[in-house]
Amino acid sequence: MGNNKELLLIHPSMKPVSLTEAVNVMLPPQFYTLKKEVLPLRYAYQAKKIAPSLFDGLLEGGDYEYMVWKEDEAWVFLAYDIQKITTFLESKSFALEHVSKLFFAQQSVDLFDKPILFGEDDALVSLDGMVVVVPRGALSDEDGPSPVFDNHFTPKKGIVLSGAYGSVLSLKQASMLSAIFILFALMFFVEGSRYSDDSKAGEAKIQELLSANPALQSTYTRESIASKYKAIDRTERKKRELVKMVSGMIFKGVTLSALEIDTKSYKIHFTCKDAQVVKRLNQLAAKNKLKTSAVSGSHDLKIEGTL
Repeated sequence: MGNNKELLLIHPSMKPVSLTEAVNVMLPPQFYTLKKEVLPLRYAYQAKKIAPSLFDGLLEGGDYEYMVWKEDEAWVFLAYDIQKITTFLESKSFALEHVSKLFFAQQSVDLFDKPILFGEDDALVSLDGMVVVVPRGALSDEDGPSPVFDNHFTPKKGIVLSGAYGSVLSLKQASMLSAIFILFALMFFVEGSRYSDDSKAGEAKIQELLSANPALQSTYTRESIASKYKAIDRTERKKRELVKMVSGMIFKGVTLSALEIDTKSYKIHFTCKDAQVVKRLNQLAAKNKLKTSAVSGSHDLKIEGTL
């Protein structure tokens, strides 16, 4: 972390500002919606692809974009409406060309271990791994003095407001940047082709799982911060655990042909490329305490059981 530009922590009741140079802006929880999920995903692009379904029914009307990253074993999904953010900034006299990058408080969650005073009546603090707004009256003397909020809270990854710098770059500079980006794109394309099989397999895996078990999406979307401490239904929890196990058993040479889950039982059908793949899949099934049966005349495997 760290940045030579001033980092401003904004809040809904702040007074208008007067800026003469570029600054970075950190947004508190009022400007985004957050979810954490432990999912069997390897890449951020896979997480970003399913992000909209996780927030289904949780967001107010608007045009939302998503940021994802990994925290320990969980994926963090953050939804934000850039139009609402820029409208607020402009209402506080921010000139968008003076906003270098936008950051979210959750990106610096580890630095909010002590409350940071926020506005006149509130504070920001990390609780259970999430940055939340709490009334100052809820703070105790044991919390000690509030740390100074400064540039060392700046995360590594930020959001650049598209169009904010439209008049800054000349046509010549824009052309040079375009040429550089094209060159990098070609380099990434060549390098990425080496991993295309694994990437496509990973993307297909996510689509297969979501298509085969639509109820999984609704399970995710109905969770919220207010209900995270409530007990999770035993059957639904087992369904979720089963889907995670199945996703971990899909690798190159394995195709998930069928996945059926109801309230009492499940049926899984894998199509395997050859005997070697079958052997490895059997090992993974045994590790997950799942019983397999061979499909006569093929390299296919079936797994059946009760929840």
